[in-house]
Amino acid sequence: MADSHHEEEYLDVLTMTGEKTGVSKPRSLVHSDGDYHRAVHVWIYSESTRELLLQRRADCKDSWPGLWDISSAGHISAGDSSLLSARRELHEELGISLPSDAFELIFVFLQECIINDGRYINNEFNDVYLVTTLAPIPLEAFTLQESEVSAVKYISCDEYRRFLAAENEDYVPYDINGQYGLLFNIIEERYKENIENRTLTLQKQLKRYSPIHLDPELTELSEADREALIYILKASMVIDDIFYEQVWSNNQVLRDWLKEKSSSSYLDRLKWAYYAINKSPWSCLDENKAFLTTADSAVKLLLDSTKPVSSWKGIEYRVAFPVVKPPGANFYPPDMDKMEFNLWKSSLSESQQKAAIGFFNVIRRYDDALVSTPCKIDQVGSEEPIKSDDLVIIPFSQEYNSSLVKAAELLLKASELSDSSSLKKLLKAKADAFLSNDYYESDIAWMELDSKLDVTIGPYETYEDTLFGYKATFEAFIGIRDDKATSQVKLFGDHLQDLERNLPLDNMYKSETVVAAPIRVIQLLYNAGDVKGPQTIAFNLPNDERIVNERGTSMVLLKNVSEAKFKHILQPIANVCITEEQKEYVDFESYYTHTICHECCHGIGPHAIVLPSGQHSTVRLELQELHSSLEEAKADIVGLWALKFLIDQGLLPKSLLRSMYVSFLAGCFRSIRFGLEEAHGKGQALQFNWLYEKKAFLLHSDGTFSVDFTKVESAVESLSREILIIQAKGDKAAALSILEGYANMTQPLQIALGNLEKVQVPVDIAPIFEVADRILEKTLTREA
Repeated sequence: MADSHHEEEYLDVLTMTGEKTGVSKPRSLVHSDGDYHRAVHVWIYSESTRELLLQRRADCKDSWPGLWDISSAGHISAGDSSLLSARRELHEELGISLPSDAFELIFVFLQECIINDGRYINNEFNDVYLVTTLAPIPLEAFTLQESEVSAVKYISCDEYRRFLAAENEDYVPYDINGQYGLLFNIIEERYKENIENRTLTLQKQLKRYSPIHLDPELTELSEADREALIYILKASMVIDDIFYEQVWSNNQVLRDWLKEKSSSSYLDRLKWAYYAINKSPWSCLDENKAFLTTADSAVKLLLDSTKPVSSWKGIEYRVAFPVVKPPGANFYPPDMDKMEFNLWKSSLSESQQKAAIGFFNVIRRYDDALVSTPCKIDQVGSEEPIKSDDLVIIPFSQEYNSSLVKAAELLLKASELSDSSSLKKLLKAKADAFLSNDYYESDIAWMELDSKLDVTIGPYETYEDTLFGYKATFEAFIGIRDDKATSQVKLFGDHLQDLERNLPLDNMYKSETVVAAPIRVIQLLYNAGDVKGPQTIAFNLPNDERIVNERGTSMVLLKNVSEAKFKHILQPIANVCITEEQKEYVDFESYYTHTICHECCHGIGPHAIVLPSGQHSTVRLELQELHSSLEEAKADIVGLWALKFLIDQGLLPKSLLRSMYVSFLAGCFRSIRFGLEEAHGKGQALQFNWLYEKKAFLLHSDGTFSVDFTKVESAVESLSREILIIQAKGDKAAALSILEGYANMTQPLQIALGNLEKVQVPVDIAPIFEVADRILEKTLTREA
């Protein structure tokens, strides 16, 4: 551990669980009082020789003088960030300058020990980073800091592990049977020659997606709109690029690398195929577990990161990505925690606070922002001078400027070509919004869209931001409106106020004015951006509360996606999981009607709320990261309640009654297979377990399930009431308690999922857009 570089460096004091307390103290006091604090460990690993770089500690050090130790390490000074400290220590101690993307956080190691006769108490959270180079860095490239380091050497992992196990006195001790053994296990696991295993695993993961062709007819489009479509599709491809960047900072580099390598071997082809579905190295269907490692990642060459060495071109390193998917995606600095964000936010002016939690801004560290978007930083609201790793707010229009300028040009071109007035208006408004970062007008134009060619494009959903659920990802859905199906669904919109009035919820929480969401049914032609993993069958937008309160929302249903899922997934699931005598009740009509109703029900129930303190807020702001899961569960369960209400009113056929409950039960198993990390899966587990506990769902000895029609109605109503009241009160503690109590993988769910494993029903579909791809190919050849 590097000693202080100045007299009395200050350190941030942490809680026992590693969160910042907001207090900082001199280093000597932190160690004499035994305060928890944070430090960094950086290990440099050479792939070709399977060696780790060690440094020999200077003889003047007060702890472990003259012994061989970690490549580089040091305390994190008060107010500094972890990643910045790791980069700085490496530069100060060894004279190596590496960019952030060379550092992979592999684990956090808590060291609790007392040395120097009790005078030095070390309660230290160590962020352990791994830097992976292709070959060893020549020893003459290092510039050693004499007060800290007397020498460096490379040593094979196995030999180093043996020295530590034998407690060799030349090496600083680490307990390799304890948590620190992880370092060696991770490296060993990563570089095993297990091509066969990896191939099998990826094949199995890929098999869960059934490739389906979605090719609607374009015959009803006008000639002008067909021309416009070309430019809209091209703009969607630009939107796709932005989404890759939003998930993780080096995602585009990894994407291009895997694509380029995909023809090298069968395994490389599988890696690329599965990456293309997930749009990142983390698997959506496995609770975001990484299916690649940094060893599979792209290679970059650094020319001047060390002092020059003749005939050596420089460090070649792997672009590192964390094993754990960053909860804040690429919207926040990777080493920022909630506490730091909240402390910073509370120091801002009111308008700045709004921007900090706004949908369409990212948060960066000042240093990184200077590199990526010089002179465009939104000045922090306080009078304080900005420090290098202070947080700053950057609008999407600046962060993704070059892409958005390109997308805006393409949409303007499409707008000029189209002969549908509402589509022209939408495309122009979106192009303006991309550059101004103000999406209000364009969202209203989207709600008023009345065109055969249906377009949704822009930043909308916030699922990717699992830290707070504030930030929106870019997506595009292009489809052909199905006029017949669109006229059939008007019934729901017409009765929305009636549903709100009759909700199982105290009247004081009900809204007097519910605006019916207009519904458009489309046949999907192309999608891009945030459409990774399981495919959306419907969406309800915008999420902008100003518009929701003024005009409600609009809804788009993707009918051909629904049909594909019913046929390829729900029907086979029902055959495995539903008892023989209830199988006949599973039909597309009831499945589809509930889908529509689910989307409509996002529009009823509490949105803007008044807290017990009298303060005005929204459900989203109060429930934060729990909002998505609970809102999905609400739309689902209140959707069932609403169908029953409409049947009782004689507005829907009685024949739906039994089939909607049985189709819903089969649908539970479908959604839970998406994993309980995902909002829909979590929401569905909550509902299933509640209804099972109330004996509305029954498990039989042969492993199949059925609905008890005498109990299901009251169980649906009780859960609807429970969720609606939590939302109405903005009660985050109650939301946490119901999700922790019910959104779990219980035994009946495990039985159902186990049975589905055996017959290998696909979990979802992977759409192939042949018509759209043909149009794009034709254009590219024309341009070439």
